[in-house]
Amino acid sequence: MAESEEEVDVLVQRVVKDISNAFKRNPNIDEIGVIPCPEARYNRSPIVLVENKLGVESWCIKFLLPYVHNKLLLYRQRKHWLDREALVDITSTLLLLNPDFTTAWNVRKELLQCGVLVPEKDLYLGKLALTKFPKSPETWIHRRWVLQQVLQRFPAAACRSQQQHGEMESSELQRSPMLSDQLTRTLHEEMKVCCDAACRYPSNYNAWSHRIWVLQHMARGNIKFFHDELSSMRVWVSMHVSDHSGFHYRQFLLKELMTELSQAPSSSYASQNRPSTAPSSSPPHPSHTEANGELTGAEASGDEERQLNSATVLQLFHQELELCSDLIQSFPGHETLWSHRRHVFYLWHLWRRDLEHHCSCNGDAEAVYASSDSDLQAVGLQSHVNGQPGADEAMEVEGTSLPDPHDSKRLKRGVPLPDPPSLASEHGFVSGVLDSCCNHEQKRFAAAYKKWIDTVVNQAR
Repeated sequence: MAESEEEVDVLVQRVVKDISNAFKRNPNIDEIGVIPCPEARYNRSPIVLVENKLGVESWCIKFLLPYVHNKLLLYRQRKHWLDREALVDITSTLLLLNPDFTTAWNVRKELLQCGVLVPEKDLYLGKLALTKFPKSPETWIHRRWVLQQVLQRFPAAACRSQQQHGEMESSELQRSPMLSDQLTRTLHEEMKVCCDAACRYPSNYNAWSHRIWVLQHMARGNIKFFHDELSSMRVWVSMHVSDHSGFHYRQFLLKELMTELSQAPSSSYASQNRPSTAPSSSPPHPSHTEANGELTGAEASGDEERQLNSATVLQLFHQELELCSDLIQSFPGHETLWSHRRHVFYLWHLWRRDLEHHCSCNGDAEAVYASSDSDLQAVGLQSHVNGQPGADEAMEVEGTSLPDPHDSKRLKRGVPLPDPPSLASEHGFVSGVLDSCCNHEQKRFAAAYKKWIDTVVNQAR
């Protein structure tokens, strides 16, 4: 083992070079790790590359980490000069071993801004660091900064907006699909990185917060992508029933879908799957009658779109509460599941109240009640009166897919939708749990949920 300072410098420089060469030999490395090895037993490099896995023998870290740390600090203090290639190698080595060293990420920001690095290379480095340190806050912060640079370089959202208004030149029109595809690949890659980090560290708040940030900045208004995320997360939360951060992510998705469907016409969902010839317009206000007492085509279409979107929201809440019921009964005694159910039911309560308020604020008195009753009946909200089921029985939900809001035949045929959530249905579910379950914690959570319904929700009505 090296003892003198000169020998240590030679050893560490060789290790840094070996790490750099490992990435050149295999650019598809997808995981890093530390190999327990108290001392160097063989005269060989401590860097081990097997398939796509990179390992560092632990004995060399006590020499390697202080060396690259001091080199970088001396460079920042302008006491030591490093060329750009050496800076890239030193910061890469340092961040793979200690990704929470902010100075190293700042140096890489400068290298990226001056064109020495490309955003994809830093995203790849951060992805590898997260395989060993999945909760590293500095890595997630730097990752968001890099993604902001990507968004500035590929403003796909701006391109789509210009394309809709016919303001793009022919060359820009040809380039827009390419930029959109690159952003889509980046978006899916971020979802995968976040999912891997969440699996490696339970309740990984940093990973889930980053995932929310990515959707807010790269998928805003994309109803289909939000619903695909909600559907794909069912399996994950079913396997991690105590991970509050994962359920909080589902609450975010549900709230975003509820907001988008309440604001946008139903045709916006279909327009994301097939090109439209004209930009979509917002649905009109609740209709007024013409002189002959009949609705115009635009007014009738607006009412239909509002009903279809409301039906979609109803289906989303029904499926989410059904998932909660299945998980609560299958995994008794998990407080996270009860907290999630509380949040979902309260979101439903607020959405229904806002819908009724919207109907009551438009049109004269007679039109208000007619429009309100029509909307509520169309989505099944009137099937419970004073907590009692209505005359029409709800059909069983098939699978977990989101109904296409563009399919108006469902409403025209009068096919019944699932019964909407209600205080009576929640009381019935809680009573069933209290009567059938022997788990003490489960009964305690059920009693607390029942008390919350009786106090908070009833007072908010």
